[in-house]
Amino acid sequence: MTTAFFSHDDCMKHDMGPDHPESPERISSILAYLADTHLERDLDWVRPEEVTRDQLLAVHPEKYLQQLELMEPTHGRVFTDPDTAMMPDTLRAARLAAGANVQAVDMVMSSQVTNAFVCARPPGHHAERAKSMGFCFYNNIALAAMRALNFHHLNRVAIVDFDVHQGNGTADIVGGDERILMCSSFQHPFYPHSHVHRQAPNIVNAPIEAGCSSAEYRKTVEAVWLKKLQDFKPQVILISAGFDAHKLDPMAELNLETEDFRWLTEMITSVANDYSNDRVISTLEGGYHLRALAESVVAHLEVLNSVY
Repeated sequence: MTTAFFSHDDCMKHDMGPDHPESPERISSILAYLADTHLERDLDWVRPEEVTRDQLLAVHPEKYLQQLELMEPTHGRVFTDPDTAMMPDTLRAARLAAGANVQAVDMVMSSQVTNAFVCARPPGHHAERAKSMGFCFYNNIALAAMRALNFHHLNRVAIVDFDVHQGNGTADIVGGDERILMCSSFQHPFYPHSHVHRQAPNIVNAPIEAGCSSAEYRKTVEAVWLKKLQDFKPQVILISAGFDAHKLDPMAELNLETEDFRWLTEMITSVANDYSNDRVISTLEGGYHLRALAESVVAHLEVLNSVY
């Protein structure tokens, strides 16, 4: 079997402005580097469909969905928070990104592919149950988790979030759900300044100080996450794959190298091999230095694609 790669051109139509870091070029840079390295030939490319209303309602209340739809402009941009803008193509892109995550779970759980990577935007892990923020509208990884639990009837789903910003939205949605173990590493103190200390028992946080070295990061993450994941014995692992902890990234102050994302992926797939029948679904979150993002995503994919 292979690694499914979910991508759709309409996810690049969402554009929050020429100076906004969460830009369409994030996707185009990844696609270009995949072509340069020829890794694209080894992936199973999938063009996703939009998420359904019922699937969104598994995570977000109807009132919130209606609020987003009422705010969506017919021209220009409308800001839902100081960092997050909607334009006429935004919710279409968000529905495709969310739908790709649901579809990826279905393909992995039905053994059509070994694992999957969703290369879509807007990202999702800052979107809380009824609040958009941090470039995010629908919480893609939470939607994937609920699909695995409620449709595929799994009992134990792990979420691993290594974005440099804490996935406050995911913690807001899944906190207290004993069917889910969420392991998260993030720069601290840092945006979004929430859900760090008010954590539910199923949320395992690894706060990282600014300037942390690769070696110290690896030591901390392994010590905080690994035994928790092994004891939980997840039936599937979902990854909020943010690559903005890279030392070149302009949005943060950690010092990870591309090879650290390879190491993270190897650690996660090792757990998946032991407990999850190699089932991993990864979705793109942050990463704003275009070259570092592309190289890190390819390192991540090379590990996923080596699992058979």
